[in-house]
Amino acid sequence: MSGPRPWLAHYDAGVPASIDYQRLTVVEALQRSAAEHGGETALLFAGERTSYAELLAQVERLASTLAELGLGPGERIALHLPNLPQTAVAYYAALALGAQVVMSNPVYTDEELVPQWNDAGVRIAVVADWIWADRIPRLRERLPVEHWIVASIPDALPAWKRWPARRALARRTPPRVADLSGVPGTLGFREALARGERRPLPPPPDWDSIAVLQYTGGTTGAARGAMLLHRNLACQVQQIDAWLGGLGRGRETFLAALPLFHVFGMMVCLNLPVWIAAAIVLQPDPRDTAALLEDIRRHRVSILALVPAIFHAINHFPNVEGFDLTSIKACLSGSAPLSIETLERFEALTGGRIFEGYGLTETTAATHVNPLRGLRKIGSVGVPLPDTDARVVDPDSGAPMPIGEPGELLIQGPQVMAGYWNAPEQTASALRDGWLATGDLATCDADGFFRIVGRKKDLINSGGYKVFPDEVDQALARHPAVLESATIGVPDTRRGETVKSFVVLRPGSTVAEDELVRHCRQHLAPYKVPREIEMRASLPRSSVLKVLRRTLLAEELERRKAAR
Repeated sequence: MSGPRPWLAHYDAGVPASIDYQRLTVVEALQRSAAEHGGETALLFAGERTSYAELLAQVERLASTLAELGLGPGERIALHLPNLPQTAVAYYAALALGAQVVMSNPVYTDEELVPQWNDAGVRIAVVADWIWADRIPRLRERLPVEHWIVASIPDALPAWKRWPARRALARRTPPRVADLSGVPGTLGFREALARGERRPLPPPPDWDSIAVLQYTGGTTGAARGAMLLHRNLACQVQQIDAWLGGLGRGRETFLAALPLFHVFGMMVCLNLPVWIAAAIVLQPDPRDTAALLEDIRRHRVSILALVPAIFHAINHFPNVEGFDLTSIKACLSGSAPLSIETLERFEALTGGRIFEGYGLTETTAATHVNPLRGLRKIGSVGVPLPDTDARVVDPDSGAPMPIGEPGELLIQGPQVMAGYWNAPEQTASALRDGWLATGDLATCDADGFFRIVGRKKDLINSGGYKVFPDEVDQALARHPAVLESATIGVPDTRRGETVKSFVVLRPGSTVAEDELVRHCRQHLAPYKVPREIEMRASLPRSSVLKVLRRTLLAEELERRKAAR
């Protein structure tokens, strides 16, 4: 890396500009934590505790069974699970064998899942029983999967709790358990553990071999598997550990509410706490705000990684002041901008400090974070992590942009992926001369703090003028009646594209559309002001609660087509 890096002057004391990385895989980190803190809590789920020694023993047993089923170096295994103890066990067991883990979203439809698993060549899948009750027979001929290991929520509980839990979950609508014992090719998770021998794990895989195939929709919407190496995982977790500073080994408690199948949750809610022998409170449903608050209170959670929508939900939960949240020390926020109101309210409730960050699937999670104790610029994504370089360039020419001017964000660092699986053309387009072209539009100020102003694909071209949707949404957020909004460009015969915003109002608030337009005129240039505003009860969101502009655009185009 070369060139000035003004952000280094704003690193917290003790955070290095460069790290002397330990050449450990994340599985070796689990073994270290079990050796040094075997009796300490690794996982907490539904009130049940798994120690680090017990977690390693389960990983060893499952790895033994997976090896018997033919899983080995270079083979792919899919994990299609919510945040359960079995997710952590299967993840580390597969990595220990040198296999490549395909982390899969449990809410994927058949049309989303089948292309990805075929592209990856998944031979073994670990799935949740109630999600796959009718899918295995239906999809068996469409997938390359040879063996199905079926996990169930009661499997994570002591024997005396399993049958009462199974009865209770079976009565839910829809049921949260299913019996797949008679389905050919399936093996229950508890049976897989019982069959496995307790023996030492094989030597660690090569640091530069693929650990995870993390599929991302990318800028075109087509599924692409980002090849994340063992080196990427190990370097990323050490970057975040160094950035937080002062985390005590065996002393912290993390809340894992972000889905572990997402790269953000995988790194910050699983690999990082295991690296420092912290306890992990597993929460399968991030929308269950009452359960999140109870987990924080009961288990004295000290570290959180959430998205703005969850921070907002906590802030506005009824009688939230009745929960003791003072154990919280640090909170990482990502995936979307965090409002000042939400940040200040949450920090007042807890005494903890939120630091916003930025990252991509292609960067193993994080590249930028605001300092935890020093200068923090609200609304920015902070500064690059140690050993991470970033620059803003003209999207067309690649020339560096002046300070404060928007352009495409390029990233370089040890957390950047090796490329896309089976996609040499897309890899060549994304990785240019050692830099990752993120597809995000950003600015960088004189202090080296970066702000994300939009996506290249979301940029609105209205009569030749560039409009950043995030800028419009920020203006709308200043109106007291607006809870949230999402802005898109819609086809226009005269301008090419015109600006339309979808707005969700705060509970009990009312406001006319023309009033919001007048409000925007006070904060935006005329060509940026929405020509149309549509009120919505809610906005479509991803599995990590990120607003999906592409879904709004697809709905808008379909509506216009039907109108014609």
